[in-house]
Amino acid sequence: MTTIDKNEPRTLDARPTEDDLSVEGSLRPQTFDEYIGQTKVTDNLKVFVQAAKQRDEALDHVLFCGPPGLGKTTLAYVIAHELGVGLVTTSGPALDRKGDLAGILTNLKEKDVLFIDEIHRLPRVVEENLYPAMEDFHFDYVVGEGPAARNLKLRLPRFTLVSATTRTALLSSPMRDRFGVVCRLEYYPPEELQIIVDRSARILGVHLERGGAEEIARRSRGTPRVANRLLRRVRDFAQVLGDGRITLDVARDALARLQVDSLGLDRMDYLILRTIIEKFDGGPVGLETIAASVSEERDTIEEVYEPFLMQEGLLQRTPRGRLVTPRGYQHLGIKPHAKQPGLF
Repeated sequence: MTTIDKNEPRTLDARPTEDDLSVEGSLRPQTFDEYIGQTKVTDNLKVFVQAAKQRDEALDHVLFCGPPGLGKTTLAYVIAHELGVGLVTTSGPALDRKGDLAGILTNLKEKDVLFIDEIHRLPRVVEENLYPAMEDFHFDYVVGEGPAARNLKLRLPRFTLVSATTRTALLSSPMRDRFGVVCRLEYYPPEELQIIVDRSARILGVHLERGGAEEIARRSRGTPRVANRLLRRVRDFAQVLGDGRITLDVARDALARLQVDSLGLDRMDYLILRTIIEKFDGGPVGLETIAASVSEERDTIEEVYEPFLMQEGLLQRTPRGRLVTPRGYQHLGIKPHAKQPGLF
């Protein structure tokens, strides 16, 4: 759990590495004006935040949905900053006991923002105790055992729960229904990613030319976190093998060394597609089988790799399993089998 005071500098959350977390703090926007993209979402949030401030009330609970790396955590920080309140961050897997949740909730201040990442991984017993906290701002706690047991209601300050999930379907209906604001974040177009890369380069003190920025943005899988990660890696090549400037040629050479192709596919994306084609005749094949074949976790494939492959039209999800599309064959330069079902 991390507690952030409204006056302290902010620190960030496709799966952040330690390197990401150490750098993202300086790159994270702190206001809606600095936040790039997701215009429909941010325009509505500005209204909700302003209305809550005018009424001097806590903002209604907010749920962000979408693939990893699109800015869900960043928006939680922005909301707290715009409201001028404190922010406490934690994650679903970290709240494995009822007492953990009680400790966090009772230490919140009036109108504070509590951010729970990966809320779909919240244990059921903890989730059920979150319901009265979200609705009535009290926490039920049982003291003692057996006939001597008694139920205590702990009064809580009126707070705002902001949560993020990459797996909306795994959230229970009672949990989803308790969020007054539900926002889905979409993949970014290259034009917005280029703006993000330019901004990050200025903060990092990197000389980034337009061609280099366009190339990095185009290969960033529609994801700001990936764009910032690629920028830092390309910066390394420009520094060691060049004169420090990221030009179009430098970006292309560095991204080729990183095995990131023109669409943003990396080695694992290729492995998944080739495995389905070469071992299972292009599919359909079950997700568990794919995960075992490529030695990767099922959840990682489903949350990180599969959404982008489907977004690009390279992979199709069917009732019988995953299927490589004709575009997927074309991108890999493989001729489809004439009898492959569902391809033509």
